[in-house]
Amino acid sequence: MPGRQRIIPVRREYNQWVANETLEDFALRFTAKRARRWSGWRVAQTALGSVAFLALEAIGGTLILSSGFTNTLWAVLTVGLVIFLTGVPVSAYAARYGLDVDLLTRGAGFGYIGSTITSLIYASFTYLFFAIEAAILALALELGFGLPLAVGYLVSALAVIPLVTYGIALISRFQLVTQPVWLALNLLPIACIAAYADAPLDAWMTHAGLAGGGAEGFDLLLFGSACGILFALIAQIGEQVDFLRFVPPQAPGRGWRW
Repeated sequence: MPGRQRIIPVRREYNQWVANETLEDFALRFTAKRARRWSGWRVAQTALGSVAFLALEAIGGTLILSSGFTNTLWAVLTVGLVIFLTGVPVSAYAARYGLDVDLLTRGAGFGYIGSTITSLIYASFTYLFFAIEAAILALALELGFGLPLAVGYLVSALAVIPLVTYGIALISRFQLVTQPVWLALNLLPIACIAAYADAPLDAWMTHAGLAGGGAEGFDLLLFGSACGILFALIAQIGEQVDFLRFVPPQAPGRGWRW
C-alpha cells in the first residue's frame, strides 16, 4: 500500500495560487472562453494604458531636439504605419483565438525554442522600459516631494507588483479610474503653452535639430536615425496581445468587427 504523500505548506500555497485563474491569468496557454467576457471597448481602454508610459514623451522630446521637428514627424508617421501593418495580423489572431505571444510564435513556426527566445526578447524589452519609466517617476518624486532618488526607484518598482498580481481584472479597473486624470495631466501642459502669448510654437515646429547643424527641412540621415530609435517600440505589440486575447470570441457575420 503506497504511503501518504506529505504536502508541505509552501507547496500547498503554490498550488492554490496556480489554481486561482484570476492570479494566473492563463499565462502561456489558451485563454478560456469563460475569461473572455470583457467588451472590446473595455479591453481597448486597458491596452491604452500600456502605451501611455512617460518614456514615449521623453523619446519624442529627445528626437525633436536631436533630429528636428520635420524629421521626427515623418519618422513617427512612417514607423507608426509599419507597426500598424505588422500589428494587424498579430492582433487579429490573438483576439480571434485567445493566444498570447508565446503561443502565437509557436504557431508561426518558431517552435518551442524559438518562442522561448522571442519571449525573452519581449521580456527584456519590457524590463528596459520599466526601468526607464521608474527613473522618470523617481525623478518626478524627487522634484515634487523631495524623495531621494534611490527611494523613488524602489517605490516606483514595487508599486507595480500589486497592480499586476490579479491580471487584467485589476489592471482594467485601475486604468478606467485613472485614465481621466492621465488625459487631463497630458493636455494641461499643452493648453498652458498654447494659452501663453509668447509661446515659441513656430520655433518648435521649425527646429532643425541639434544634430543637423542648423539646416532646416528634411534630412534623410536624421530621419533614418529617428526611425531606428522608434522601431524599437515594435515589440510593444507583445503587451497588446496580452490584453487582446481577453476580448469575447468574434460573433458570426460581423466581418472584421468584434
